[in-house]
Amino acid sequence: MKLIVGLGNPGSRYELTRHNSGFLIVDQLVDKYVSSGFKEKGKVLLAEAAIGGEKVLLAKPQTFMNLSGQGVIPLAQFYKIAPADILVIYDDLDLEVGKIRLRPQGGSGGHNGIKSIIQLLGTEEFPRLKIGIGRPPANWDTADYVLSRFTSEEWSVITKVIDDGVAAAEAYLKEGIHQAMNKYN
Repeated sequence: MKLIVGLGNPGSRYELTRHNSGFLIVDQLVDKYVSSGFKEKGKVLLAEAAIGGEKVLLAKPQTFMNLSGQGVIPLAQFYKIAPADILVIYDDLDLEVGKIRLRPQGGSGGHNGIKSIIQLLGTEEFPRLKIGIGRPPANWDTADYVLSRFTSEEWSVITKVIDDGVAAAEAYLKEGIHQAMNKYN
């Protein structure tokens, strides 16, 4: 069994913001593979799917970003999912809008949601799918930027990024992280 977690902030105020890029991809996977949608389980919205012959849990933590691990870790423990079988999808300031990057493991890169997961999971050894949101313009506070919505010009790019992110997640499930990295990085 695999677990795919999209990071974001709960609530309509944060819908379609840069920081909710992970939610956008998990929502698309649920739309594609799960007819019944999400169900609440603890501190996450959870859906179960079969993708590429693999049983997959699709999750959106309902804690705020900085506490993402509080939703992810109990879920992984309950279902006995190893860190190497948890793909976390999240926004990345260091990638320009329109880019995605898969990694088999790594540090937090300053991302508070990833910091929370690393701290509570006790390891950095879990795969990630980073969604580029670019750097804030001059004189923008980083927190305000990540909580802002994509511009209409960026949105036309993001719709393709969502499709690419879904395809990269599917490749991860069907072919493994390294093959997916070769295709999508």
